[in-house]
Amino acid sequence: MARKLTELTKDELIAKIADLEDKLKKRYGLVWDREKEPEKIVVDCERNVPVLQADKTKAIINSGEDNILIEGDNYHALTCLNYTHRGKIDFIYIDPPYNTGKKNEWKYNDQYVDINDNYKHSKWLNMMEKRLALAKNLLAETGVLFISIDDKEFANCFLLAQRIFEEDNVEDIIWHKVADDSGRMKITHRIRKEHEHIVVCYKNKETVFFHKYKAPRNYKNAYTNPDDDPRGPYKQGIISNTEANSNRNGKNYYSVTTPSGKVISRQWRVPEEEFARLRADNRIYFGKYGDSIPSLKVFIYEDKEATPTSIFSDLGTAKTAGQALEDIFGTRVFDYPKPVALIDRLLEIATNKNAVVLDFFAGSGTTGHAVLERNKMDGGTRKFILCTNNEGNICSDVCYPRLQRVIQGYKKNNHEAVQGLGGNLTYYKTALIPVERIDKVTDRQRVEITRKVGTMIGLKESTLQETELTEYYQIFTNHDKTRKTAIYFREDESKMDELVKKLVDVPTALYVFSYGKVDKEAYKELGKNIRVEDIPEPLLQIYKEINLKIEDK
Repeated sequence: MARKLTELTKDELIAKIADLEDKLKKRYGLVWDREKEPEKIVVDCERNVPVLQADKTKAIINSGEDNILIEGDNYHALTCLNYTHRGKIDFIYIDPPYNTGKKNEWKYNDQYVDINDNYKHSKWLNMMEKRLALAKNLLAETGVLFISIDDKEFANCFLLAQRIFEEDNVEDIIWHKVADDSGRMKITHRIRKEHEHIVVCYKNKETVFFHKYKAPRNYKNAYTNPDDDPRGPYKQGIISNTEANSNRNGKNYYSVTTPSGKVISRQWRVPEEEFARLRADNRIYFGKYGDSIPSLKVFIYEDKEATPTSIFSDLGTAKTAGQALEDIFGTRVFDYPKPVALIDRLLEIATNKNAVVLDFFAGSGTTGHAVLERNKMDGGTRKFILCTNNEGNICSDVCYPRLQRVIQGYKKNNHEAVQGLGGNLTYYKTALIPVERIDKVTDRQRVEITRKVGTMIGLKESTLQETELTEYYQIFTNHDKTRKTAIYFREDESKMDELVKKLVDVPTALYVFSYGKVDKEAYKELGKNIRVEDIPEPLLQIYKEINLKIEDK
């Protein structure tokens, strides 16, 4: 940990001031006090090794994807994920404390931050900076992080994001968070706030291409169904250039024969094979007598593809989100949840169907709910990782039960049954293994760490089910038993042959304990089916790197 200013000599203070002056010249806009009150949870990681431990009593096992809920401080959880998921996360959404000064809104060093706290912005920035830096490590090269925030900390948040992700990789979305008929009777002497911000942070903006989203067509004109298509009324859309404006040598110039036998040659707006597919699906209209210029049937009931804009609207409100949560629990359990529709829109535009999604301010679990809904809508296999502390039993009594009910099904207040969305859920808790210092781990402590990180290694390899644990080794498998992960705890290899015999049937990652590095060449005889990795040194190296970066601040 960096030394306190009171511990520095005069020359060291002069050097530090010169360094700060140099940094201020290079940095624009955002300076805060990092040393007034360091965050204890961060300091904890200098003398403790964070790990994850599975709570098997809360596991939900079905068919489907493996989803994760981590109970504990999100800094500890993010530190663990920097070992298990570095560079593997496609999408992050967070809804951090807005720092409004409201009573009991959020804690810093076990004390609620009061509106009159002169360091409330510094504390918020200290808290956010560490977590955003760890989150950036987790993002894939095409990954995106979204931060919900209001005007209290928006300016600070935006500048902080630019510092961590670089200026060109940060944008802003405005969320119109109220319904059109909401709040009209409230007395406002200046400007009624009807928006919040969503700060968008790209790992590398040049690699990211958002999808269009489905939206109602809302056509004002009435449309007919001249050929009695069972799909209902439609608009006749243009699917070709005029003959005069067609380039014979241009793209998509070909001939189409109408049902009446008439041949029409021109440039079309889709390739020939796509036209054939649309025609086979009865989405091309050739007129009453089958000899007109073809048009595309645009059915009124079908949503259109819309381009995302910088303003989001009609995606629910805190009120509708609260009502939806009451339907799940039968009573009010959480203040100001985000609507599932808002997170779903972000998922729709920013994820592929197999994305890994993270929310490390999970609260009531809206992001996990939205992932399950999105998978149901488009047949996706997205997986989520949610992290939240358990202040006020938010994790155990709200987030977990919500996910459980959404996965397994529930009844609304009106007794209407809601079918479960399926999926698996594994519940972890953060824990700390004491060490003298993270950069001075003893041999005895290395052994202890290796015995306690099996769950994390299983998570790293996406093999979450523990099948065997002995004094010498531990084995995990995935749900369909097509892959295994094993951890061998000791340098004494007397039980290695016994373990290997249990691994040869499927591809396996074998983590072998060593005080330094394992000689992987010595394990070549095990064959290509077994991949050998070191433990615990790679994990300790990542934790050292995290702590060194914090000290450099």
